[in-house]
Amino acid sequence: MTVVEDRPATAEAPRPKRPNRLWALLRNSWRQLTSMRTALVLLFLLAVAAVPGSVFPQRGVNRENVAEYFTANPKLAPVLDRFFAFDVYSSPWFAAIYLLLFTSLVGCVLPRLREHFRALTTVPPDAPKRMERLPHHDGGHRRPEEPAAVAAEIAKTLRRRRFRTRVRETPDGWTVSAEKGFLKETGNLFFHVAMLGVLIGVGFGSWYGWHGNRLLVEGQDQGFCSALPQFDESVLGPRVDASDLPDFCMRMTDFESTFQTTGQPKSFEASVEVSENGGEYRPERFTVNDPLRLDGASINLIGQGYAPILRYTDRFGAQQTAVVPFLPTDLMMTSEGVVQFPDVNVDPNGKRDPKLQMGFEGVFLPTGGTDGSALSQFPAEENPVLYLAAYRGDLGLDSGKPGSVYALNRDKIDSGSLQKISGDRPHVLRPGEKWTLDDGTTLEFVGTKRFATLSIRHDPTKLSLLVGSVIGLTGLMMSLYTHRRRVWFRVLAADGDPAGGSVIEAGGLPRTDYPGFGDEFAALTRQMKEGTR
Repeated sequence: MTVVEDRPATAEAPRPKRPNRLWALLRNSWRQLTSMRTALVLLFLLAVAAVPGSVFPQRGVNRENVAEYFTANPKLAPVLDRFFAFDVYSSPWFAAIYLLLFTSLVGCVLPRLREHFRALTTVPPDAPKRMERLPHHDGGHRRPEEPAAVAAEIAKTLRRRRFRTRVRETPDGWTVSAEKGFLKETGNLFFHVAMLGVLIGVGFGSWYGWHGNRLLVEGQDQGFCSALPQFDESVLGPRVDASDLPDFCMRMTDFESTFQTTGQPKSFEASVEVSENGGEYRPERFTVNDPLRLDGASINLIGQGYAPILRYTDRFGAQQTAVVPFLPTDLMMTSEGVVQFPDVNVDPNGKRDPKLQMGFEGVFLPTGGTDGSALSQFPAEENPVLYLAAYRGDLGLDSGKPGSVYALNRDKIDSGSLQKISGDRPHVLRPGEKWTLDDGTTLEFVGTKRFATLSIRHDPTKLSLLVGSVIGLTGLMMSLYTHRRRVWFRVLAADGDPAGGSVIEAGGLPRTDYPGFGDEFAALTRQMKEGTR
């Protein structure tokens, strides 16, 4: 016979709720991203990511240097270009680090700002019961005054030392709680907020800023105006249109440069005439470290060189004069360049033969040596020499394909459409000398003019970046030189009778690493027990 026991019915135990794995993953990822360690790692990665921008030429700064790098490194340059080595600051990986750092800082600052506000509005905690366990303790000092008067005096003294104080009455006496050093966290927040401001300023500056480069030769007929086609290079922010550029025109009247005996540059100064918004031209002067500031643009002097003046007389007696900048290749201003005459040798009937176009390439030395080497001996113009090779044929300027104005079309030379007619050795010219070619045409080296390389920029967030940097440095100093600490004083009646005087016990706790807190605590306790006001 089977016996069945009667058991009371019990409700089935609820199953534990399974955590949402996706939510847990997102929460943990957010905590990791917004941690201070991650922010420091991202800041370090941003600094490392900016290194290629200093090592490799950037298209947004100088496209000619990028083209020269491709020519010098035909195999390596395309590989680097796939990883945006020549467009570092607009690359996806740089933008990803930038956005992650911005997100990390926002997620780090907001909770700390809330906690700091709570700490500022919270009164100092009451004294612990056993202050002898604190890192700094001093007790057993007697004062003849009553406990209430002593506590009030201690609080007053601490307030003069800029402590936040709170006096509490206890069943056996009085306690004074004091806290100081909140500027440390305030400085930390200033630093992080300033860094956020700098990141925002950099972002808005790239959106609403623009810059362009212009090589300006001295002379009344060599000026330019602030129109995109007249810039040698230009980069506009995504929110900037060509019509947003400031209205100004400029021409250079003089350029002065001095050099040390070693050839190192000593000073550069450009004299220009500027017209803004269609007004009259006014004289201005600016140097390398003192840019010219206009309404909506800042013009910096970043380079200089020489522009030979060459006059070509064709077979029909027509003359053309070209002022062509030669680009420096070393500190001694050894310069290379190309002079092209596409509209020469046109007969009086107007018939134009493209096979009779003329091109010259060579090297200009401001101070040529006596050994005949194609290297300048000094950057100043003391013995100018021009070494040229002549080419006749189709220059390729009418093909519609973009090309460099500082080099002849190598494809035309390789195909034979543009042939060298000057022999293997370059022809040497000095100012005032003429070169008679094989067909009776002549090329005269008239002289030289100076040119300056200008960088025209507009950054609408420059002031905000300056303010952010100053606030960031101020916050960093506040964080480094301010220390959070707390002190407590317990004032009890001596022998249990307030009329018999008071007994003072003190304790201190540094909230951060503060080696000088021991001396400060000793000075405070000594002042309190002596009753020095």
